Amino acid sequence: MRIALGASARDVMRIVLGQGLVMIAIGVGIDVAGARGLTRSLQSLLFGVTPTDPLAFASVVLVIAGVAMLACYLPARRGFG
Repeated sequence: MRIALGASARDVMRIVLGQGLVMIAIGVGIDVAGARGLTRSLQSLLFGVTPTDPLAFASVVLVIAGVAMLACYLPARRGFG
């Protein structure tokens, strides 16, 4: 609809990716909070890692955010690119 009203494909892609990024940030925030809460109960299952290891949390966040951003970008590129 935005393209019909005069927006360029680039503008529409930027909107789609921006909305996806907001949802990714909200999801990652909720997931990190939940993971920090559950690590105490799973502490006996961990080997060689502390329950709140910052490197483990950061690497998982980067992987999840990267895959989610790719999942937003590929359909947007196909539809508007």
